[in-house]
Amino acid sequence: MTRREFREHTAKLTFVFEFYPEDEWKEQFEAYADYAEIKEEDRENLWKRVLAVEEKKAEIDSFIDGASKKWRINRISKTDLMLLRVAVYEIKFDLEIPDKVSVNEAVELAKIYGGDESPAFINGVLAKFMTEDKSGEEK
Repeated sequence: MTRREFREHTAKLTFVFEFYPEDEWKEQFEAYADYAEIKEEDRENLWKRVLAVEEKKAEIDSFIDGASKKWRINRISKTDLMLLRVAVYEIKFDLEIPDKVSVNEAVELAKIYGGDESPAFINGVLAKFMTEDKSGEEK
């Protein structure tokens, strides 16, 4: 699976998990993975990534809330929020993915899944993270 596909599946699953209690996540994951025909060798890494995003969700949402001054979390569309969460996770916690790649991929996915204003909104929010390194220090 390509990194883009991995990122897209992660975003979709974080969206799905918004509507189910935690004790049903594994079942929902398996149903999604079967439907999306995700290979067995990719499932474990995808499951781990989705859980990692969910584990950091409160912290990620705090970052998003601080970067989107005029738009509080509860006002951001669920689609935009799922894309932001995955990108912010990558920017803040994944040392292997360059920040610019995370931003670009989130914007490209927003063009597919978001509304007309989604790409610009997501780009604007994520641009605020580009002045810090992974430890929170100024670049």
